[in-house]
Amino acid sequence: MTSTMVCFGTRPEAIKMCPVIRELKKRNIKTTICVTGQHRQMLDQVLDALGIIPDYDLAIMKPGQDLFDVTISALEGIKSVLKEVNPDIVLVHGDTSTTFAVSLACYYLKIPVGHVEAGLRTYDVYAPFPEEFNRQATGIIAQYHFAPTEMAKKNLISEGKPQENIFVTGNTAIDALKITVKDDFESEYLNWAKGCRLVLITAHRRENLGEPMHAMFRAIKRVLNEHEDVKAIYPVHLNPAVRKIVDEELKGVDRMRIIEPLDVLEFHNLMAKAYMVLTDSGGIQEEAPSLGKPVLVMRNVTERPEGIEAGTLMLVGTEESSIYESFSCLLSDGDKYNQMANARNPYGDGRAAERIVDVLEKLVK
Repeated sequence: MTSTMVCFGTRPEAIKMCPVIRELKKRNIKTTICVTGQHRQMLDQVLDALGIIPDYDLAIMKPGQDLFDVTISALEGIKSVLKEVNPDIVLVHGDTSTTFAVSLACYYLKIPVGHVEAGLRTYDVYAPFPEEFNRQATGIIAQYHFAPTEMAKKNLISEGKPQENIFVTGNTAIDALKITVKDDFESEYLNWAKGCRLVLITAHRRENLGEPMHAMFRAIKRVLNEHEDVKAIYPVHLNPAVRKIVDEELKGVDRMRIIEPLDVLEFHNLMAKAYMVLTDSGGIQEEAPSLGKPVLVMRNVTERPEGIEAGTLMLVGTEESSIYESFSCLLSDGDKYNQMANARNPYGDGRAAERIVDVLEKLVK
């Protein structure tokens, strides 16, 4: 192999591509790192925490950006970088607008694409939005598909992807936890929650903005008011629309700390110490089960059905009554909680990056 480029633009991508970058460099494979800066502050937190220094930074983020801005800026910005570096293969991750735009640019320049975390599907291009479209479109362009599970592989085969170009590797999210989670972790938030069951909350999805998010927060507020031995931490996304709803529904709630986004080290370690997780995010559906934490997924569909089948995730929708009942049940029913906490993690053994680079060494000469 002569040259690999790794491109990403958001916090989740950076977390999950860090193990791949480390493995590439460990084997002395020429590796160029390009970030779009789609999420500036949250991306920089991860880069700093994990010691990743980009070779190129497109710095595309601007105030009030929408999907048009992100896609156009990333597509225009990556063109000159790809022409200058001329890599043998470009690795992209998952389902972001950066992933789609970079893949499209590679297609125009006839540069092979390797898609890490390929094959996840809901088959509803508006849920999650725009991630489902981004992932499917990237799958059409990619030559090599690094699927985290057998179910993801089956999705790709059913779509006509060549089976010889699909590789089941596990999810690099599990690899990342081996880097970030520490036994001796300490935090002011853990001290604050001492003696209580700590619940970690994240919520930011576009399709949940509006009444769904209001309902989610009303349900959480009701449960916290009824359980004096439970405290919650909610690192709030930077999206002003999310923050407005948080302020309207959760301001002043006892036993809840509403805080700024955490760096990846603190977030992963708090998750490792938490009792359970409520989220509408994607990657947490993989990370938390590997730490033995039950997850209530506040969405109507998930592209990670392996967790539902394994029993590590519970899809609870966005209705107030459903979230309230499921949340209350897990706090009150020890058997149900233990069943979820001890379910088999379907997302791999933490060696996904090794398997991906093994494949690259064989494929790209």
